[in-house]
Amino acid sequence: MPKMLQFSKFALRDLIVTAGPPLLLVVFLCALAYWLVDPFPPKVVTLSSGQENSSYEQFARRYAAKLKKHGIEVRMQRSQGSQQNLERLKDPGSGIDIAFVQSGSADPEHAPGLQSLGSLFTEPVWLFYRDNRDIGTITQLKGLRVNIGPEGSGVPGLFRKILSVNGIEPADLVLGELENTPATVELLESRIDALVFSSAPNAPLIQMLLQTPGIKLFDFSQAQAYSRRFPFMTHVTLPRGIVDLGRDIPSRDYQLIAPTATLVAREDLHPALVDLFVQAASEIHGRAGWFRRHGEFPNAGYNEIPVAPDAEKFYKNGPPLLQRYLPYWLANFFERMWVVIVAVGALLLPLTRVVPPLYVWRVRSRVFRWYGELRTVEHAIESASPAERATVHALQLERLSEIEDRVNQISIPLAFAEELYGLRSHINFVRQRIAALDGGEAPGRHADARLPA
Repeated sequence: MPKMLQFSKFALRDLIVTAGPPLLLVVFLCALAYWLVDPFPPKVVTLSSGQENSSYEQFARRYAAKLKKHGIEVRMQRSQGSQQNLERLKDPGSGIDIAFVQSGSADPEHAPGLQSLGSLFTEPVWLFYRDNRDIGTITQLKGLRVNIGPEGSGVPGLFRKILSVNGIEPADLVLGELENTPATVELLESRIDALVFSSAPNAPLIQMLLQTPGIKLFDFSQAQAYSRRFPFMTHVTLPRGIVDLGRDIPSRDYQLIAPTATLVAREDLHPALVDLFVQAASEIHGRAGWFRRHGEFPNAGYNEIPVAPDAEKFYKNGPPLLQRYLPYWLANFFERMWVVIVAVGALLLPLTRVVPPLYVWRVRSRVFRWYGELRTVEHAIESASPAERATVHALQLERLSEIEDRVNQISIPLAFAEELYGLRSHINFVRQRIAALDGGEAPGRHADARLPA
């Protein structure tokens, strides 16, 4: 048994020496491809959301919960709103990977290195004012105290555009820059006359103001005209009774104008994270809502920033096939590495045909190289002159003994034992031939035979 194990050991060594270099090359190429493809995303991503109690902040929490199921931690950072989010994305030192950005906020020529993951939902412009005033047109806001939010949000720029198409200068109003929560308090305390939000209707402050006595919602009766003047806006209707059917709130339909909230990321965001965010967006925003039909959002619709190829593919074809049946990390690995897997398979196929013959050659070469020594011995006895024959024969017999001792120490797999025993018989054949020459007797019928060249 120890000898058998020794044979196996030597066979394994030959196999490792033969197949090792090709396998090391394959492993190196796989490691290089893995490094280049980088199939697994980072475990932490930073999302810039919005103000406290805003819809952006609420949705950010839902994204964090969705990605946590896949082992991705979403770190949220509050911001003033869309404009500050966009500035953070443009700044490589901000540490922000992805953020909510309102349509109309970005200038495509001044947003390099960014990609959109699609449009998520409409966020109407909500203009609330106290019911002691009758405001039917934007021009009637002249001279009033109107809070439009801090400059970091998307509302100030948006509202100034609304004022401009109505022929109103910002100086014609007293514009405030309070955040949403303190501005709401100021409106309820009658210290300001109106405030402007741009938000999804699920924001707590929107819900509260829609049901607060003494507070009215401005009806954008010219909503169609606004949507034609500003391509990033759409005309939406707040249906009667949508807030509370029992109390009939609101008591009539309201026409509103609405930009679209988009999810924007850096171009270097890992493609696997793009897939995860888009899939999470489909689950979060895909249902029917106040201003959308089922399945209408998210989509690759109007975006100032180019839509990421992976996101566009998802909107056209749905989730990748493998991700429907395999765990996310495994499906993602195969999706990112399939080219490498195919290439390795194509490389291993010829190797499986080359390595076995090399292995056989290496094992047999330990036996066949001694045939060269036997040919040398034969040449010596054939070329010896009659006077030198006795001395040469004696030396060659000693050489044959040395060769035989060396051959007896060869360890070889049992599958190749035939070559080893053949070599031993050929050594004995040469010895017998020398003995026959020394005895002056005619050699046997094989005496004139020659070893193969």
